[in-house]
Amino acid sequence: MTEMNGADIVVNCIAEEGVEHVFGYPGGAVLYIYDAIYKQNKFKHILVRHEQAAVHAADAYSRSSEKVGVCLVTSGPGVTNAVTGIATAYMDSIPMVIISGQVPTHAIGEDAFQECDTVGITRPCVKHNFLVRDVKDLAQTMRQAFYIAKSGRPGPVLVDIPKDVSFARTKYAPSREPVVMRSYQPVMKGHQGQIKKAVQMLLQAERPMIYSGGGVILSNASAELTKLVKMVGAPCTNTLMGLGAFSPHDPQFVGMPGMHGTYEANMSMQHCDVLIAIGARFDDRVIGNPKHFAQNFRKIIHIDIDPSSISKRVKVDIPIVGDVKDVLNDFMAQYEAMSTEHAQNKKALADWWKQVDTWRGKECMKFSLSDTLIKPQYVVQKLCELTTGDAFITSDVGQHQMWAAQYYGFNHPRRWINSGGLGTMGVGLPYAMGVQMANPGSTVACITGEGSIQMNIQELSTCKQYHLTPKIICLNNRYLGMVRQWQEIDYGSRYAESYMDALPDFVALAQAYGHVGVRIDKPGDVEGALREALAMKDSLVFMDFITDQSENVWPMVKAGKGLTEMLLGSEDL
Repeated sequence: MTEMNGADIVVNCIAEEGVEHVFGYPGGAVLYIYDAIYKQNKFKHILVRHEQAAVHAADAYSRSSEKVGVCLVTSGPGVTNAVTGIATAYMDSIPMVIISGQVPTHAIGEDAFQECDTVGITRPCVKHNFLVRDVKDLAQTMRQAFYIAKSGRPGPVLVDIPKDVSFARTKYAPSREPVVMRSYQPVMKGHQGQIKKAVQMLLQAERPMIYSGGGVILSNASAELTKLVKMVGAPCTNTLMGLGAFSPHDPQFVGMPGMHGTYEANMSMQHCDVLIAIGARFDDRVIGNPKHFAQNFRKIIHIDIDPSSISKRVKVDIPIVGDVKDVLNDFMAQYEAMSTEHAQNKKALADWWKQVDTWRGKECMKFSLSDTLIKPQYVVQKLCELTTGDAFITSDVGQHQMWAAQYYGFNHPRRWINSGGLGTMGVGLPYAMGVQMANPGSTVACITGEGSIQMNIQELSTCKQYHLTPKIICLNNRYLGMVRQWQEIDYGSRYAESYMDALPDFVALAQAYGHVGVRIDKPGDVEGALREALAMKDSLVFMDFITDQSENVWPMVKAGKGLTEMLLGSEDL
């Protein structure tokens, strides 16, 4: 046992967890903690330029590395600036610990300088939060925060530390026992009886379909998913958050489902007779209108670690609560044992694949090239070709995000880093920072738009300070593209406040921050610019691609419509 102050306890607890990087921004309420960080060499602190970017960077650090991301912000505006990043991580179930400063305990509730109700403000967008009022509770609270963040359904956990608690002293000893919380016992193993029922149902299926989401990525169950898909012989679709869990080049992959999914994925989802949902939550962007989705009779098996996600939007027939990886292993063991007695209907499955291939024949992702205008889809395709689908790709939110999801074939899990549930603009650049910190030496590209990139463009300064070299691919159409697309389709082409008519010179701006800037406005220059940028391993390159302003994301399921009511192009309007 060693006596130390609260700030040193925080630093030691962070180091105990094997954390290598902490993203943050100092302020008065956390200065004792920053002083403790200054005196240690167990992890590195990354100074961002805005607290929102600290949380986004920690978020992406976690998404791309299987580690718990950590960020540190001060009280008041430090916390409120961080809330968007916390909510983003919460919606996508990302394990993260946020340490926030608070005014001294005696001043809480007195409207002290830079005070806010951190616990109250963040309660709706964290998995759990703590306010530590006694330094004796600090070490155990920090250990519980990391345990809660990474166990069960992962999520962000916030620890609010008053300034006097970080100064106060108490006895501290390194952790020797695993954290056990009587009130928190997430179920990991699936119920064997439920798994048996699901296997029996799947073996009787004539039109099976496998629908997998971000839970497969979070559980590191890509290999298990692939084995199951091969075993069953069914079509497989990955949600936006699940891309990379199953090979995009496999003939059983039918693409992404939902609002901007493929024709074949959506039609298969709607017309299958047994749907097995794995780590996915049937959200509005995937199934569209739940009443329309329910029109077709099908049996649904749903595997998820969070029981509250099951039958939340769509009634399921066989719920299985448990960790995806564990459940899939048990599922396949029972499937192999039972398939010898209950032979699959091979003829029905072959007929089902004929139908799927007919839908696939629509070639819904085809687009027309131009000799004069750069097509954004073409830029993403070329990037995929030049990086062989192996780069880490971050994106902001909008048209460019959908084109990245549609046209970059992700060969591996944890390579596609984007904001799915909350749809947060401004994440792309800080995501790229977090990814590169977690994966040094890897190729990292940020696909963004001229609207999104400006929301956290100050982080170009952070990149310069820490020698971070992502390649920024700005698909610049001078519009808030997805807003413009909706305005064109649903609002009579009244482009209210969606045109960007005062854009900076991004090339000069990148150069002002000490990076390389390039403007590309001819289709013939796209591949050369990408090749040259990717070859510049030691430089951040900002590529400003001037793209076709009129290009839309197709297919599209309009809000309130069903999965099969897709618009495949402007001719369907």
